[in-house]
Amino acid sequence: MNGSSMLITAITVAYLIVILLVGISAKRGQKSTLENYVAGGRNVGFIVLFFIFGAECFSASAFLGTPGWAYSKGMPVLYIIAYLTLGIVVWWLMGPIIAKSGRKKGLLTQAEFFTDRYPNKILGVFIGIISLCAMIPYLTVQIAGAGMLFESATGGIVPFWLGALVATAVVTVYVFVSGLSGIGWTNLLQGIMMVAIAWYLGLVTPEHFFGGVGAMFEQIKEKAPEYLTMPGASGMGWGAYSTAILVSTLGIVMWPHIFMKFYTAESGRTLKRVFVFYPLYGVIMVPLMFIGFAGILVFQGQPLAKADDVLLELVVNRVGFSDWIIGIVLSGALAAAMSTASNLAHTSASIFARDVLYPLPKFNRMNEHQMLLTTRIGVIIVSILAYALAMAKIPTLAALLLAAYGIIVQLFPMLVGALWWKKATTPAAISGLVVGSILALYFQLSGNSPFGWNGGFVGLIVNTIVFVAVSLKGHATETAQSPIQDA
Repeated sequence: MNGSSMLITAITVAYLIVILLVGISAKRGQKSTLENYVAGGRNVGFIVLFFIFGAECFSASAFLGTPGWAYSKGMPVLYIIAYLTLGIVVWWLMGPIIAKSGRKKGLLTQAEFFTDRYPNKILGVFIGIISLCAMIPYLTVQIAGAGMLFESATGGIVPFWLGALVATAVVTVYVFVSGLSGIGWTNLLQGIMMVAIAWYLGLVTPEHFFGGVGAMFEQIKEKAPEYLTMPGASGMGWGAYSTAILVSTLGIVMWPHIFMKFYTAESGRTLKRVFVFYPLYGVIMVPLMFIGFAGILVFQGQPLAKADDVLLELVVNRVGFSDWIIGIVLSGALAAAMSTASNLAHTSASIFARDVLYPLPKFNRMNEHQMLLTTRIGVIIVSILAYALAMAKIPTLAALLLAAYGIIVQLFPMLVGALWWKKATTPAAISGLVVGSILALYFQLSGNSPFGWNGGFVGLIVNTIVFVAVSLKGHATETAQSPIQDA
C-alpha cells in the first residue's frame, strides 16, 4: 500500500470509528423499550428529525446517481428537484395526521396503520412483504455504493467486498445497539458533512475545468446544447418525464422508512417545521448536478462506460485533489450511503418483526422484550442479506429498484382513503393494491408502458379506478372510521 492510499484509508477509517462511537453512545440513558428503539419514544425534536428526513432521501444513489443523470441526460435531471419540492406538499398534508394517529393508537409500522383502517391480517403481511422486497434492494445499493467508493478512492487497495463489509458492519452495530437514537445522531453528523462536501465539490470542479459554473454552462451551450434542452441528450419524452415526477412525488411518502418516521416526531408542529425548512437540505442536489454537467465536456469524445462513475472519476483522477481532500470526500460520500443504509436496515428489521413474523402462530405471543430482541436480530439478518446481494452484483438491480418504486406508490390510493374517505373498504384496498402492483411490475420490467409513461403511474391509475369502483359497490358494514376523524 503506497503512502497516498494509506492516508486516504486512514482518514476514512477514522471517520467510521467516530460514526460508530457516536451511534453507540446514543443508547446512553435510553430505556430498552420497543417504542424507544423503533420510534425514538415519539419525542424526536426538530434538529435531529430534520437530518433524519434528509438522510432518508439523500443516499449513495443520490450522491453518485445525480451527477450520473446530469452527465448522461442533461436537463431531465431536474425531475429530482421537481419531485422533492412537490413531495413536501404531500408530507405537509399527510404527515401530521399519520403522526397523531400513530401516537394515539400506538402504531409503529406502516402496515399497522393500514390494517387499523382496513382490518385484515393478510393485508398487513402482504404490505410487509412488499415493503421488504422494495427496501432490501434499496439497502443493497447503499452497500454496493460504499464498496465502490472504497475501491475507487484507494485505487483498489481496499477491494469492493471489504469496503462494503466494513460499512455494513459499522451500520449494523450501532443500529443494533441504539435503534432510532443512534440513527438520529449519526445522521446529524453525516448530514452536515454531506452538505458541506457536496457544495465544495460542486463549486471547485467547474472552477478547476472552466473557471466557474457560469462559464461551464456557456461552454456546454456552445459545444453540447442538447444537454440544456428538453427532452435532453437521451431523448427522454415528456410523458416519461412528467409521470416519473408524479410517481416519485406520491411515492416519496409511501416508502416505509419515511412513513414510519412521522411516528417519531414530538408533535405535528415539529413535523411541519421540518417540512418548511426541508428545501434547505434539498439544495445538496444542485452542486451534485454541477459535477455531472462538468463531466459532459471533460469526457466529450471519450464517454465513461458507467455514467454513475462521473463524480469519482473527476474527483479522484482528474481534478488533482490532495490525498487529504480525497479522504474527506470519500467520507462524505460514505456518509450518504451509511445514513440511508441505517434507516433502511432499522425500518426493514421493524417490518420483518412486527408485520411478517408477529402475525404467525409461533410468534404472536411474544412479549415486548422478545419483540425488541427479534427486531434487533432482524437488523443483522437484513444487513447480511443485502450485503450478499451486493456481492452478487445483480445486473438488473437498477430495474428492480425502479419497479419497487412503482409498487410502493400503489399504497397511495388506500392511504388517501384511510385519511379522508369513509366509503373506502378493505376489499377495495386489497383489490387495487394487487392489480396496481402487478401492472406496475409488468410495465416497469417489460418497458412497454402505454404512451411511454412510467409503468408505476399506469398501475396507479388502474389501482385508483379499481379502489374507487369496489369501494362504491361495497357494503356500509365493510367501512371503518378514518384516522383523520379519530385523531
